[in-house]
Amino acid sequence: MAVSSAARRLLLVVTVTVVSVAAAAPSSPGPFRTLYAFGDSLTDTGNTHSTTGPYSFGVSHPPYGATFFHRPTNRYSDGRLVVDFLATDFVALPSFLPPYLSTLSRNANATKASYSGVNFAVAGATAIEHEFFVRQNLSANITPQSIMTQLGWFDAHFKARRASGGGKDGGVGDALFWVGEIGANDYGYNFMAPDALPSERIRSMAIDRITTFLEGLLNRGAGYVVVQGMPLTGCLPLTMTLSRSGDRDNLSCVASVNQQSLDHNHHLQAALHRLRRSHPDAIIAYADYHAAHLAVVRSPARYGFAEPFKACCGTGGGAYNFEIFATCGSPEVATACAQPARYVNWDGVHMTEAMYKVVAGMFFHDATGAYCRPTFGSLLAARKGQGK
Repeated sequence: MAVSSAARRLLLVVTVTVVSVAAAAPSSPGPFRTLYAFGDSLTDTGNTHSTTGPYSFGVSHPPYGATFFHRPTNRYSDGRLVVDFLATDFVALPSFLPPYLSTLSRNANATKASYSGVNFAVAGATAIEHEFFVRQNLSANITPQSIMTQLGWFDAHFKARRASGGGKDGGVGDALFWVGEIGANDYGYNFMAPDALPSERIRSMAIDRITTFLEGLLNRGAGYVVVQGMPLTGCLPLTMTLSRSGDRDNLSCVASVNQQSLDHNHHLQAALHRLRRSHPDAIIAYADYHAAHLAVVRSPARYGFAEPFKACCGTGGGAYNFEIFATCGSPEVATACAQPARYVNWDGVHMTEAMYKVVAGMFFHDATGAYCRPTFGSLLAARKGQGK
């Protein structure tokens, strides 16, 4: 039976994957000099502002960014996201990824020595085109960009790079591609109108669009891709506040929504399996956000958390400290809890920096395949071997 070059690379470096969970981040410079990111608000590092982002989160206002940056940076958290830890701690880039919309000209003209990639993720992004939801009369205040919009931005960026002498392929084949969670906003429309848009229809369309997007990256030469699944969306304060109290699972989260996320992830992994077969020379890893989130919710104290469900930045008190009409960063909620690092959730939907750091460690230090398959260590080692 023929063995793909990607498989041979992984076999050659299999011993490298059996490393300690406490292994240090790769020494600078790492095997990847360039990183490209896509996704929604879990990955967006500044492509939206309060006036352009989804819902009513005041991401451009305090206390967003208070923990690490000490100011709002239009990240939906109190500090760094998984993609930030990936960029600086695990890929060893010299800085965080700049958001595409705020760096159009600067990144297009960056020299090879100073260029380390771009973040195309935008809060509120969907897998399905926004126009589809408009046709269903569900045009809520959600960013009108989809994952395919981000692929168009990627193309426009590389066209500008080539025009400014950025290289024939801009190093696409040597870059790492991080595809953060995408799809949660699509199911949000289902949550709003379950009869008009059954979850099965959303799932089928979303997986199709994600697959098309990934095919687009691979056909453009991407050789190293990490795709993040959905978390336990039924364990978010927003979901638990808005759902009926009888719809609960053994985690005390919303059973139907968690099952929705689990089904989505199963179909996504099946799509990735098909893509690996049709693109045998590429390494396509799955970052299991569902498994990582589940581990923390089951044993929060093990990871340093005291509050697995309550929002750090919210109002209303109670079990979730969340009110849909008075969200973090709004005039009603200008302060947050005193110890964000003790909370899993930041604003009712998005996680704290502490949670993102834990999840990043699970994804990128995991040597067992429990949270990233194939392991991130094997992907790094394969890239090192390819670069020799």
